[in-house]
Amino acid sequence: MDNIGLIGMISIIVSGLTITIGSIGPALGEARALSQALSSIAQQPDEATTIARTLFVGMAMVESTAIYCFVVSMILIFANPFWDFAISKAGG
Repeated sequence: MDNIGLIGMISIIVSGLTITIGSIGPALGEARALSQALSSIAQQPDEATTIARTLFVGMAMVESTAIYCFVVSMILIFANPFWDFAISKAGG
């Protein structure tokens, strides 16, 4: 296998692992945050708006980790810096 094919194969595998592992953690974190928020609302229904507002801000912060992993994955597939290097060394 030539170097360009090897770079493509490794980029796709690493991209898949990045988005897989990078989305499991935030999904578990969001599920735990939602569970705790529902428990808190059940205990103090008068504070539901404050708890919900804080929950949404926290979930946005947790979700940003998955979005960063998605961006890294797309960079590895479509804008990989190693492609240009390998092509320039190959004389293309």
